[in-house]
Parts: sequence; C-alpha cells; structure tokens
Amino acid sequence: MDNVALQSEPTILKKMTHFPVTTSTLSAKALGQLVIEKYSLNKNSTCQLFRTGINHTYFISDNETKYVLRVYFYNWRSKSQIQEEINLLHLLKENHTSISFPIADKKGNFIQDINAPEGMRHAVLFSFAEGEKIRFMDAATCFSIGSLMAKIHTITANQSIDRINYNLETLVQLPYEYAKQYFPETIPEMEFIKKQSKKISKTFEKIDSNKVTKGIVHMDIWYDNMNIKDQNEPTIFDFDFCGNGLLIFDVAYFCKQLFHIEVNKDEYELKVQSFLKGYQSIRTLSEEEIKMIPDAAAAIWIFYLGVQSQRFDWSNIFLTENYLKMYIGRMKSWIEYNDSKEILGSH
Repeated sequence: MDNVALQSEPTILKKMTHFPVTTSTLSAKALGQLVIEKYSLNKNSTCQLFRTGINHTYFISDNETKYVLRVYFYNWRSKSQIQEEINLLHLLKENHTSISFPIADKKGNFIQDINAPEGMRHAVLFSFAEGEKIRFMDAATCFSIGSLMAKIHTITANQSIDRINYNLETLVQLPYEYAKQYFPETIPEMEFIKKQSKKISKTFEKIDSNKVTKGIVHMDIWYDNMNIKDQNEPTIFDFDFCGNGLLIFDVAYFCKQLFHIEVNKDEYELKVQSFLKGYQSIRTLSEEEIKMIPDAAAAIWIFYLGVQSQRFDWSNIFLTENYLKMYIGRMKSWIEYNDSKEILGSH
C-alpha cells in the first residue's frame, strides 16, 4: 500500500496548481481593500497585521477611527458559532456594557467569507477598544474589572447560546485526551493532571445547583483581552471562547491569571479582594461559588492545555515537555497557595 501511495504522489503533484497549505497569513493590503469596499471606509484606510495566534488579528485605521478585523482560522469556528458570538455581543451592547462589538458592512452582513488557500475562512470587523492593555493593574482597576464582569453576568445569567457547554467532559476529560497525543501518560506532569482531574470532578459533582448560577461565560477574561481607559474604564473583547457554563468560571480564571502576574502575593491578595468586591458590588457570589474558585480555575487551566494540543499548528513552538513542566508548575503553585490560604473566602 505504501508503494502504491508513493507512486501516485507525482501524479497528484502534477495536477496541483498550488501546493496545499494548512494555515495561511492573508495579505494585509488585500484585506484592507476588502474592508474599504465592504464597509465603505475611507479609501486611504490602512490595514496592518497585529497578531497571529488562535486567530489572526488586523488593525484597520482611517486616521480618525480604528477597527479590529479578526480572521478566524480555517475550521476553527463554524459560521453558526461565530453568529452566536455576534448575537451575544449584540445583547451586551444593547444593555450598554463596555465591550468591543461587531460592525455590519454596507449590506448589513457581520461575517465575511474569504476564500483562502486552505479553504473558506471567516472574518468579522469589531470596534476598537479605547485605552491600553495594563498587565500590572492596581486595586482600583481590579475593582472596575470585577464590576464590568458582574454587569456582563447580570445579562448572561440563566441564558444560553448554541456553543460549547463547559463541563467536566469539555474542561478536563477531553483536554487530557488531546494532550496525551503529544505527551506520554507516564510522565509526572500528565499523572498530576489525571490526579487533579479526579479532585476537580469530585468538587463539581458535589455542587448544589441551587447555589451556583449558570449562564453564558466569556472564559478568557484577563489583561490581554481588555483595554483600560483612564485606569478605571475597562473594555472587554475577544469572546472567541464564549459558551455555556457556571458564571464562577470567569471569576476563577481572572483570579488565577492575576495570581500568576502578581509575584508579590500580598499585592495579589489586595487586588483579588478588590476585584471580588467590585464584582459583588453588582451581583452577589454564594459561598458555594467562592469555594469553587480554586478548582474551577484549575479546570480551565487544563482546558487551555487541551486547546494548545488541539491547535498544534499555533502552539508547536512551545508545546514541549519543558513547557508542560512550567505550565503544570504554575498550576501546582496555584493549588498549593489556595490549600494554604483562605483569602478567596474572605469577602
């Protein structure tokens, strides 16, 4: 069979006009021309590639107004999944929350189809979030972020969209299966994930459903997905991972990211308490939810290892055993900290 396959390859190659690709980087100039035409922008508008990651992000500017063009990776999100994200953003915008929102073209369409070399990709134009990214934020900024997150949750509580459901299967079980394609199950880090997954499962199974709130979650709220204006006016963007789950997931993820950014744990305690106070100035968290924060954050950490394993085209430059040791090391430090402290419980 191998010989047959090898013999047929030259014939296949002769028939190809272009060599197949798995991922392409689209021309910023061509995308700029597309956006100018579709959205009737100033003909002198510029388009610049900002970042390649899970998706590709471009900045569009006409000297007066800035926009963000997200070009989704091929087969990463279906058109219907993107539409669900857009519907959510419409809901949040209608309720006057500070988020980056989708913009319709001159025909009223929010999703653009782009015939890329690898196949059909989709793009959406978003408003530009005013302000700047602040990695090392102060307590007052954390309070403002907590307030905004809670405002979003008051709108998404007890709502659902036709996207991923964040549960034990999608958060810890499937990610472990994805990761073991790249890492032996016998190495200490994989054994730790398996052990921690069992602990998380027990926590989730004991949840009193009457004391936790489900709804639509963002699942990626941290400093890199928001801009801050005047220190206390955050705007949240990048809802690419939005789906259905416990609202405490968003709270837990922000707490964990803040924990890793803030080396001084006394400062972390001050800032995380300010964040939680900001959140609870808008909506109350139950004791059950607050107690879930350590394990909920650990579950999301496992989930994102699964994302990196799924998207090896993006993550292959760092998805190594050394990286896994670092990644799990950070997870261990979070768990050990919360085992020894009850700071999250005092609110």
